[in-house]
Amino acid sequence: MTSALTDRTSGATGTYTYTSRPRVLPCQRRRYRDNLLQPEEEPMRYGNIMYDRRVIRGNTYALHTGPLSGQTDPLELQRAQAAKRRALARKRAQEQLRPRTPEPVEGRKHVNVQTELYLEEIADRVIEVDMECQTDAFLDKPPTPLFIPAKTGRDVATQILEGELFDFDLEVKPMLEVLVGKTIEQALLEVMEEEELANLQASQHAYEEIRNVELAEVQRLEEQERRHREEKERRKQQQWEIINKHNETAQKISARAFAQRYLADLLPSVFGSLRDSGYFYDPIERDIEIGFLPWLMNEVEKTMEYSMVGRTVLDSKFFYYFYESSLKFSVDKQMKEIF
Repeated sequence: MTSALTDRTSGATGTYTYTSRPRVLPCQRRRYRDNLLQPEEEPMRYGNIMYDRRVIRGNTYALHTGPLSGQTDPLELQRAQAAKRRALARKRAQEQLRPRTPEPVEGRKHVNVQTELYLEEIADRVIEVDMECQTDAFLDKPPTPLFIPAKTGRDVATQILEGELFDFDLEVKPMLEVLVGKTIEQALLEVMEEEELANLQASQHAYEEIRNVELAEVQRLEEQERRHREEKERRKQQQWEIINKHNETAQKISARAFAQRYLADLLPSVFGSLRDSGYFYDPIERDIEIGFLPWLMNEVEKTMEYSMVGRTVLDSKFFYYFYESSLKFSVDKQMKEIF
């Protein structure tokens, strides 16, 4: 800041110059928390009045007065905590759903590499930049006229010739050197970055080719091992089937021999008992017993019945004849006695 003071009493002219570098007001509040779940226990201390929420800007007629900073509203605190929990849950879900890099092959590991177009320096300390802003003046009130005090002293002038204060060619040379140097440096950095990216891409292609060859070899070995295992299982299954068939055949042969020895004496006795029980018979004899003998008995019964009926009729005729004869004889005898 430069200021010129005029001595009104002595009339001598003097210039007072003072320069001060801008500095940032200290802020006692930490920028980041150590843990995302750690609550904000310490009060918020603002180092700049422009970021202080207690400073009211603009019209205050429709201002909603709330609780003071020292008196926290429980409902607002509960809402803030619920919103924070939802944000943390959403962040965890996004991290879980985010696609991840496949696991490296055994004996290798992943390394973090910047793949952006422009490299940036990664540091533990976050770069801090202070920005300032100024609100516009109120338009409702007309601007206040500039106060110009009345002159009380003498005006003093100084003549400055061309080239005494500023020489453009001389002053612009350092700036041009800096601009050209920075441009060349940035161009060299970009060329080196492109070469590095090309090398990284070539290494990645070579690694992918080697990995694909190794994966193909692994797949071939796995397929060969699978075929050997299937062939082994098939051979074992065939051998088990052959052994089972041999065992089953031996069991059938032994069972058949035992059955033959057991049934050698059983069959004659069973057939004899069945024959005695009437299950085995002569078909002619059985036909005679079932068909002929009943028919013969029926015919004999009919014949006997016809003979009995004939005898009864004959006896009744003989009786009637003898009765008429005796009756006639008795009538003739009585007639003879009467006459």
